[in-house]
Amino acid sequence: MSAQEVRFTVSFTIPAENLEQFRAVAQAMIASTQKEAGALGYEWFYSPDSSRCRLIETYVDSDAVLAHMTGYAVRELVPKVAAIASITGFEVYGDPGSEAATILAGLGAEIFAFQAGLSR
Repeated sequence: MSAQEVRFTVSFTIPAENLEQFRAVAQAMIASTQKEAGALGYEWFYSPDSSRCRLIETYVDSDAVLAHMTGYAVRELVPKVAAIASITGFEVYGDPGSEAATILAGLGAEIFAFQAGLSR
């Protein structure tokens, strides 16, 4: 991860009766985010029983984060996900910029500042 990149990890708990609806909204979120120029990664991982999910997002920089946070996936689809599943954790790694940080804090995200690392 470079000093400019920003990564999110979002954890969900999904009631069994909402799993298919959750997966459908997740696919819509993928399609929307795929159109964002600064989105480097947007990957969904499910536990063996599909009761839990992790979304790992990577953005090229804080401008890309702000574009995502004010775009369709967050404005229109995140409320749908929140209505059918619980967000049980939300961590942001890197500097999302002040405006996006305010939006992220409103969603319960904890932000970790980048200090040093190794990227290949």
